[in-house]
Amino acid sequence: MANRIVLNETSYHGAGSIQVIKDEVLRRGFKKAFVCTDPDLIKFGVAGKVTAVLDEAGLPYEIYSDIKANPTIENVQHGVAAYQASGADYIIAIGGGSSMDTAKAVGIIINNPEFLDVRSLEGVSPTKNPSVPIIAVPTTAGTAAEVTINYVITDVEKKRKFVCVDTHDIPVIAIVDSEMMSSMPAGLTAATGMDALTHAIEGYITKAAWEMTDMFHLKAIEIIAKSLRGAVANTKEGREGMALGQYIAGMGFSNVGLGIVHSMAHALGAVYDTPHGIANAILLPTVMEFNADATGEKYREIARAMGVEGVDHMTQDEYRQAAVDAVRQLSADINIPADLKEIVKEEDIQFLAESAVADACAPGNPKEASLEDIIGLYRSLI
Repeated sequence: MANRIVLNETSYHGAGSIQVIKDEVLRRGFKKAFVCTDPDLIKFGVAGKVTAVLDEAGLPYEIYSDIKANPTIENVQHGVAAYQASGADYIIAIGGGSSMDTAKAVGIIINNPEFLDVRSLEGVSPTKNPSVPIIAVPTTAGTAAEVTINYVITDVEKKRKFVCVDTHDIPVIAIVDSEMMSSMPAGLTAATGMDALTHAIEGYITKAAWEMTDMFHLKAIEIIAKSLRGAVANTKEGREGMALGQYIAGMGFSNVGLGIVHSMAHALGAVYDTPHGIANAILLPTVMEFNADATGEKYREIARAMGVEGVDHMTQDEYRQAAVDAVRQLSADINIPADLKEIVKEEDIQFLAESAVADACAPGNPKEASLEDIIGLYRSLI
């Protein structure tokens, strides 16, 4: 068996690292940028930090901001048309997962026009050509889309999200600058941070996990557990820690997949437009309890990485519960809702569960989860 690792060609880390964008653009001979970002990042001047670097260097660009929080097929189609009309030859994606996922889909379709029907990209996409070159600049510490081979698009008509997996979509450059994340409000910081923790924990226990990805995931759990409370309080150390921790989690899960926390969260996002990080955070402890008996000794290491003391003297049941409790406590400390009572309607549970079972993340779960299991998990939280 061959275990594959796919990472960025180049990544830069540290406060102020957006300044290297001009050097990379000039070195690579790019001519004009297609800047994918969302309207709020323009409104609050966050995207302007990057375009100011381009302006100072006299580098031309065109902005595309028709992007929703859960990007849709229509957003991608409009983006493809806008890119074709722009005369651009590379993309700069500024934002969270929504901007970066839109950029990936646009970049893939431009260089693989036979996939103009966005739905045809679902699952493991059989594209032949690499995406238009993407420079990804995350403004949230959570999705790690800047280092993953995945993107998620919402099919509004069918009320479902679909995951696209393609080694051709990974950005050539990632700029992980904690200063670009400093303006995130506390609620968004909390939600995206729990998304990152979910990536690390699900990636660590997924069926395809192996030694190298275990290394990434355990370190990510440790950094996130130490940093997320501080990031929500907007401390410099917390922001810097989360910028690194979420990226390391992405290095792992992108290569081994996730599980039913994500498949269930995707269904919530498609039906209720629930923020992805909030959905993951609410689901994570409950799904961890469901998965516990299929994880061997891994919950001991999760508990240790979460900062739990004395795990080597605990029984298996004790350290499994300690891992779940530590995750639940972190979530409570940053004011994540404890259940889905304000989100899920009983009459939607069957459809939600069917969507979750069909989701591309579900097969990676360490424990087989039937439709009835998923229904039960949703019901336990309302």
